[in-house]
Amino acid sequence: MSIYVGNLSYQVTEDDIRGVFAEYGTVKRVQVPTDRETGRPRGFAFVEMGTDAEEAAAIEGLDGAEWMGRDLKVNKAKPKEDRGSFGGNRGGYGGGGGRNRY
Repeated sequence: MSIYVGNLSYQVTEDDIRGVFAEYGTVKRVQVPTDRETGRPRGFAFVEMGTDAEEAAAIEGLDGAEWMGRDLKVNKAKPKEDRGSFGGNRGGYGGGGGRNRY
């Protein structure tokens, strides 16, 4: 399982996050999504710990903690939602829907 870390400074690096979470156990992976346009971090990250106990300790210890001038939001990451594919049913938008108005 993965941990969601929100409200991060835009200057944060993977190494910064790894250092903080290492206090709670083995950090298996850190992912800091970046903006496609600017290349800068988007203000959140995902962290994978070695065990469930380490994950729970990190969430307990860091949720609400102040770090780099911000109050962290730390919790279990929710599974990624399937957004479907582009170009499929667009919820009835466009195409007139069979109602011709003249």
